[in-house]
Amino acid sequence: MEYLGISFTHKNTDIATREKLAFGNDLEKEIFLKNILNNDIISEAILLSTCNRVELILSTSSDKEAGKVALKLFAQHSKLTLDELIGRADVYENEGAVHHIFTVASSLDSLVVGETQIAGQLKDAFKFSLEKDFCAQKLSRVLHYAFKCAARVRNATQLGSGSVSVASTAVAMAKELYKDIQGVKALVIGAGEMSELSCRHLLKYGFDIVICSRNIQKARVLAHSIISDGNGAIYTKDQIDVQPYENLEKLLNSMRLLVTATSAPYPIITKDMIKPFDKTRNWFDIALPRDIDNFEYPGINVYSVDDLQCIVDQNMELRASQAKEAYAIVGKMTMEFFNWLKTLSVEPVVKHLHLKANEVIEKKLQNAIKKHFIKDEDKENIKKLCQTIMAEFLHQPTIKLKTVSTSMEGDVVLGTTQNLFGLKDDTDILNKYKCEHSIEKRIR
Repeated sequence: MEYLGISFTHKNTDIATREKLAFGNDLEKEIFLKNILNNDIISEAILLSTCNRVELILSTSSDKEAGKVALKLFAQHSKLTLDELIGRADVYENEGAVHHIFTVASSLDSLVVGETQIAGQLKDAFKFSLEKDFCAQKLSRVLHYAFKCAARVRNATQLGSGSVSVASTAVAMAKELYKDIQGVKALVIGAGEMSELSCRHLLKYGFDIVICSRNIQKARVLAHSIISDGNGAIYTKDQIDVQPYENLEKLLNSMRLLVTATSAPYPIITKDMIKPFDKTRNWFDIALPRDIDNFEYPGINVYSVDDLQCIVDQNMELRASQAKEAYAIVGKMTMEFFNWLKTLSVEPVVKHLHLKANEVIEKKLQNAIKKHFIKDEDKENIKKLCQTIMAEFLHQPTIKLKTVSTSMEGDVVLGTTQNLFGLKDDTDILNKYKCEHSIEKRIR
């Protein structure tokens, strides 16, 4: 069994390429994952698709062959050529793949280092694959450790301090553009997680906001939750307005600041919707695929996710020392994970050593009773004594087996022990290592 990771991010692709690679809905993800598992090479798969990345995590019998299969399917999905993808993709094998997953979960590979959304997005991707039977024990172990790693990084460093995200970065840039926010209202399109983050950051910086969404009821719920969430920030209905979606064109042509973050599979703002306006407009498109069509119009500055790099660079400088500490944690936990995997193989051996001992004890007791060496009523007491002796005898070998399991000779020693004592090769016990995020679903 080998691990393989294939990664397309803001580091190796531009936003136009990521739009083609992105998965717009669960049906697209399900079809892709079904296709990638339709072979004898890949046994488990998890797919993560966000505005900044597309990640594929695989459990395979051959990394090289699995990589070829995956990239061909990515080419079919994105309508990009295989050569284009091979030239762009970051491919990680085994230890490298696990290290990369831990890095992603810990928000060290994010556009905004320390952003808090990625761990939840990864959990959602894992949950989706688990519910659809696209992943099981092997990747569950990796994800379990990845979330542990993310928690350790979060607790040991200050990377997650404050509120950092693509949304907060966009709003910070807007604040720089509008030194004087007096009279500047912000239009927020959408009512999902990114829109909510945008609203909260805009309000925090002193902007009044207008929320516009196809689902006006969801927009009203969002506005109400911000006003009444009781987190210490006090906002009034005058600061938060909700407008129906049919007013979008009018709003676009009457407001100076816009943040859009919908899940629409196509641009919702096109050039034909724009009319002249007497002030400069700054529009932030943090959706993928992009909400704003690719056009130029006098007096309108459009910023996509990739245009936030200047603030991201400042973020990296401020967090450099913390990131260094976090990478050390990731490296250490990657080693811990593979050592832990090796120790799992010890438990079946130890279990069957004790079972074998109990079989011998039971057999000899029955023979002793049959030959009248001991009385039948003394059997349980003598059995307990024999088991205690055997447990003491096996204690030191058990410790040695657990120690040697993490060494290069571990597999050889365990195999030799199984052969020497004629032990059953039973690995079912490993199924007890369920991921704490498996939503109570039985992992095969």
